[in-house]
Amino acid sequence: MTDRPASWRMPNPTQMDKMAAAVGRSVPTKPGLAPDADLPPEYWQALLEDPRAETRSAPSGATLRLSQINQHVLRVGCRRCARLVEIQKADAARLYGPDAVWKDVGQRLLDNNCTQRTGRHEEDGCWPSYDVP
Repeated sequence: MTDRPASWRMPNPTQMDKMAAAVGRSVPTKPGLAPDADLPPEYWQALLEDPRAETRSAPSGATLRLSQINQHVLRVGCRRCARLVEIQKADAARLYGPDAVWKDVGQRLLDNNCTQRTGRHEEDGCWPSYDVP
């Protein structure tokens, strides 16, 4: 330990006067936005004029509905146990409905006969990899 007094951390009165004077001078001329305030229209206009605003990503194969997929045979693989499950589109539509999402159907197909069971909810099951163009 040291025998310095705690006052060595505190600025002396002349330093405090200098800091107080500096604070008054550096006040921003335009105040910032409040957390609940609306953003200015210039911000929104800049977003709309950005050329990247028009780009839309195509839906991935996993998020398509069965009726939207053009392939005849659907294939889902497991990245964990390297198992591959194939099903015809007509059979999948008959079992799960034409409006079922391929991601959900593939997960069910893998979960029905999963070989990797640990007993822990976080670790159980297969890790699907959807093979749809």
